Amino acid sequence: MLYALGLFVFDTSTLLFSDLERDRSWRHPETEVFGARPDSQYVGPGADTIKLSGLLIPEICGSYSSIEKIAAMGDTGDAYPLVRGDGKVLGNFVIKSLNEKHENMIDNGLARTVTFGIDLSRVPDA
Repeated sequence: MLYALGLFVFDTSTLLFSDLERDRSWRHPETEVFGARPDSQYVGPGADTIKLSGLLIPEICGSYSSIEKIAAMGDTGDAYPLVRGDGKVLGNFVIKSLNEKHENMIDNGLARTVTFGIDLSRVPDA
């Protein structure tokens, strides 16, 4: 297992992503101060987003239905725990977007390769 999002496991039989980008921020609003630099105060964590991207090649590994499973999970609007293969829980994430690019079409209309990207956004733990 590479990662799991809820009960969906990213592995060779479903989807393998090759890249994971994570962007985390912390909030420090500023207050203007006359004759001095603005004053700031830490008020807590900000956005935490993850982008998974990869290439699906069903003839070698993965399946077309995995893309549809991720889309169905996104349709629910639910948050899912994201767990790394070593067991570390990264938090609860919602699926913000899924993009696909189907290339190298064969005679039945299926693509030999599908480039995909999944954008996740962390939500507060329940």
